[in-house]
Amino acid sequence: MFDKKPLIIFEMANNHMGDEDFGLDIINSFGKFVGQYPDFKFAFKFQFRDIPTFIHPDYQNKKEIKYVKRFSETWLRNEQFSILFDKVKSFGMEVIVTPFDEISTQNAVDLKVDIIKIASCSCGDWPLIEKIIKVKKPIIFSTAGSQFSTIDNMVSFLQHREKNFAIMHCVGEYPTQDENLQLNQITELKTRYPGIPIGFSTHENPENYNSIFIAIGKGAMIFEKHVSLETVKYKKNKYSATPKEIRSWLNNGLLAYKMLGENGKRYPISKKEYSDLRQFKRGVFAKEDIAKNSILNTRNSFYAWPPNDEQLLANDLSKYKIIKTNKTIKKNDPVYFEDVEINDTKKIFIDIIESVKVIINRANLIYPGGTELEISHHYGIQNFHQTGTTIIPVINREYCKKLIIMLPKQKHPEQFHKKKEETFHILYGDLDLYLDDKLYKLHVGSTITIKKGVRHKFHTSKGCVFEEISSTHYLDDSYYTDNVINQNSNRKTLFKHWL
Repeated sequence: MFDKKPLIIFEMANNHMGDEDFGLDIINSFGKFVGQYPDFKFAFKFQFRDIPTFIHPDYQNKKEIKYVKRFSETWLRNEQFSILFDKVKSFGMEVIVTPFDEISTQNAVDLKVDIIKIASCSCGDWPLIEKIIKVKKPIIFSTAGSQFSTIDNMVSFLQHREKNFAIMHCVGEYPTQDENLQLNQITELKTRYPGIPIGFSTHENPENYNSIFIAIGKGAMIFEKHVSLETVKYKKNKYSATPKEIRSWLNNGLLAYKMLGENGKRYPISKKEYSDLRQFKRGVFAKEDIAKNSILNTRNSFYAWPPNDEQLLANDLSKYKIIKTNKTIKKNDPVYFEDVEINDTKKIFIDIIESVKVIINRANLIYPGGTELEISHHYGIQNFHQTGTTIIPVINREYCKKLIIMLPKQKHPEQFHKKKEETFHILYGDLDLYLDDKLYKLHVGSTITIKKGVRHKFHTSKGCVFEEISSTHYLDDSYYTDNVINQNSNRKTLFKHWL
């Protein structure tokens, strides 16, 4: 019932004046344009009071009391309400009823209303609420004049009975002055009761079209406003809106949603926005003559304004992108997209990190939070799944421990150390370790020490996690027997926020 489409509630209350035909006129006047607002759901709300039981017997005839006169003279029978409800539904709108007593609640059930509304004055009226919760209908309750303790009790009561319900912020002043609308309460309710739809029930001047802007911006999804018609016979009150005023109100609501834009995802960049911003960005230029098949880098290129159309921008560069020229580019000339081939490796790194997380989870590995992830790609990131490894360093002053994660069928090339010896302790999976060409098959629990100068290489068939423990850590103590690796200064990539 309370889905992503905002619900607009037209509150008729007693504005039908006890006149069935006038009630039909009101519904027709508003119903004929709701189809022009497909972004909203609509409902009409009515008030039910069983006058013979609602008003104390001693006060039944005291018409000098304002609301005794009002309630008595506007009382409609179920048959009359049924006609009004049919008219509401003919426009595709839903029917909501606020019952103020137990008999009226049963009448609402008999008339098959769509939603039950609990008025602010009934928030905490537990005999009435006990009756209402037995009705298998969604519930909306208003909060005017209620402390958080009362609202907390209502929420707890309804949640424990697994009711589908929403909460309305409301101020019970008729009319409500603009400075008393307390629209920050929408935020308070959303924060205090996460996951529960929050709405705004309003009694302000109907010519105030700003409040719906703010309410929508605060996150309200249900909006209730009193409606009526101004006729010679019936005068409208100061907080009820005419069809013209409602249309202005709805138009402002639509504008507010347009201004808010996307929710839950990044907004799409328009062609105009892209064009307007591009003109201020720096283009990529050749710092020197760049030969064909060269890798673009900070040594052979520079960044300056203004950029040319179709030119590579500084914003297009990244440490994850390997940009190779497909033609000779002269000094100071712009570098165009058509002049280069771009290999973006970022997705490869993301896939690697996700694969590493799978191995870590399978191993039930516990490791310090906030650690770096080091990806070693000895022959380039494109070949990582064949040759490479991933390292989580855990280092202090006089002790070095690393967690080494290897993916299935991954190899680590042959190397040796001149300064340190290290011990491998297998935590998960299998590892084939070669020490000076001698094979050692290691499994969970296996421990082996590798002395200084001993050549070692290793690979795994199913994936492996092991501890590498040494006396200390050296940045320059890995010597590969394949000199191609030694000459590759970009064989490691670090991620600080990989979790």
